[in-house]
Amino acid sequence: MSESLAVFRNGRSTDLRRLAEEHLQHDLSQEDRDVLRRAGGKVSTHAAVGSLLGAGLGMYCAFRLRSMRVAYFNAFRATEKPVRVQFADGRTEPIPDISDKLAPSKWGDAATYFFFSIGGLFLGGEAGLVTGTASASRTITKNSEVRGRIEKAFKNYRIDALKQEIQQLEGKSKFEQLFRP
Repeated sequence: MSESLAVFRNGRSTDLRRLAEEHLQHDLSQEDRDVLRRAGGKVSTHAAVGSLLGAGLGMYCAFRLRSMRVAYFNAFRATEKPVRVQFADGRTEPIPDISDKLAPSKWGDAATYFFFSIGGLFLGGEAGLVTGTASASRTITKNSEVRGRIEKAFKNYRIDALKQEIQQLEGKSKFEQLFRP
């Protein structure tokens, strides 16, 4: 029951983290670990800068949209509008003034700023992740010897991780342990 929600699952990630640390310590030299740390730092830096720029761009776009909305409302309010309609049979009906319903509101402005900044944050963060990954890839592939050692260590890690998963799948599941004596 406690593993039904992802937030409560921690066994597998702890094992994989421990396994990755072992491979980092035993399969790679200090120079290789430094290259990996620099590459990881580039990804996080690019993602953070992209997120900040995206949020700023989203706020700017929201400000521009709000300015245009206010300008359109002021232009609409300044135009001469009919106040009554005369039908073919001669009767006239008043037309209600709906300008107060079209006025920009504080709630609309808040929603505009919120959604535009969240959208900019998402787009900027994703763009930063892409550029950071490309930069990290160039950092790792710059030296072919380091690249080869890192690839070999990653392959060994994947082999060990898959072996652990096979052992886990071959063992009895918790469901079987509950219902079989």
